Amino acid sequence: MTGSVVLGGGLAGMLAAAALARHCDTVTVVDGDTFPAEPAPRRGLPQGKHSHMFMAGGVEALNALVPGAVDALVAGGANRRGMPWAMLTLSAGGWFPRHEGPSYIVVCSRDLIDHVVRDRVLRDPKISLVPATRVVGLTGDSARVTGARVSGADDVERALPADFVVDATGRRSKAPEWLAELGVDTVDEEFVDSGLAYATRLFTAPKGTSPELPAVLVQPRAGTGEPGRGGTLFPIEGDRWIVTMTGTRGGEPPTDDAGFVEFARSLPSPLIAELFAKAEPITDVAPYRGTVNRRRHFERIDGPEGFVVLGDALAALNPVYAHGMSVAAQEALALRDELDSIGVKPGLAAAAQAAIAARVETPWAMAGDQDLAFPDVRTNRRPSPPPSQQELDFLARMAQTALSEPEVANALFGVYTLITPQAEMMTPRLLELIERGPTAAPLTAEAAVANFPEFGDLL
Repeated sequence: MTGSVVLGGGLAGMLAAAALARHCDTVTVVDGDTFPAEPAPRRGLPQGKHSHMFMAGGVEALNALVPGAVDALVAGGANRRGMPWAMLTLSAGGWFPRHEGPSYIVVCSRDLIDHVVRDRVLRDPKISLVPATRVVGLTGDSARVTGARVSGADDVERALPADFVVDATGRRSKAPEWLAELGVDTVDEEFVDSGLAYATRLFTAPKGTSPELPAVLVQPRAGTGEPGRGGTLFPIEGDRWIVTMTGTRGGEPPTDDAGFVEFARSLPSPLIAELFAKAEPITDVAPYRGTVNRRRHFERIDGPEGFVVLGDALAALNPVYAHGMSVAAQEALALRDELDSIGVKPGLAAAAQAAIAARVETPWAMAGDQDLAFPDVRTNRRPSPPPSQQELDFLARMAQTALSEPEVANALFGVYTLITPQAEMMTPRLLELIERGPTAAPLTAEAAVANFPEFGDLL
């Protein structure tokens, strides 16, 4: 009998359990929280009240790990929105025109996502969930992890033996301390903290709203010397809108009603404020501040056999970039690929940890580099050489060209939604288009909105 233990029953933990079930006779998932029987908030997921996007690359990984989960999300009211076909986006450079492309997102509440994934994963009789049980540490030594130490409601500590252990306990993971107790070397850790804060409110969509209403995104502007401020409006299940305002240190969104409205109106476009002015609020404004980018380099240590880390426990990304769930899904798929190649045998931990870390590289670079461009950022990252003027000019020309050239826009969205590796983006064709530069003047706000008749009488 081969048994594994997953520490953490959130999205990353459930997807890791699905990966392990192909190669283990038993998979035990342990979590300190209790779980609702229906889609509903839970104590252990404070970020669950806020906007979430499942990127195309993450959606495809989810479907590979848990067949039928994406169809179940859609059946539950989740919406697929093409980028930029069904998503009106104001970037730092201007409005993206509407055109078709391969990139997309799936939007719904986090409650629905976690419920659907948990329900389908736990249908596998090999997988069991042990709730209301906290992780105390690991068993084994510096050469091999042999299980986990846990404690339930009775506060009695007990050992869960396992041939393989996965830590998916999220941002608050104590894996470095657990490994240190076994004599394992210190884990290098990087962080980039822009001080970003969230403020989110749910609304009932106005009667007569088109079911194809586009998602709306106003991106923060970096590199201006001012705090980055942005906002999103996503149509989600239950004929609701989830509206989130974001601001980096010094520009945090207020959480009172009047302040929330004024902040939305003060964005580079007041479009989101104009839309939710027509809607009925369901909830108060909810704040959230756990947005530090934090990466732990478990792949660099001479780690023990039988143990890997994934999800936010490995790399917690600023949620404003909406990559966390999708990266977790791709990491779990990387774990499954290594299991398929090696099995639960010596060498799996090192190979899997390296493969998991590789899935983080591009999202980590995108989030960290962007946040470093905001004022009063706090970080321990080693300063990189500043980009040359030639590099800055190229990036500016690429951003402007994307606003009038669909091929360039689709390439950027492909990287952003994690379906195109960044290294494959700069093809000769794309370089030629970027060198040529924009072929049309940027859209006005009126022209951008007019491309979406789905707004109807809302604007």
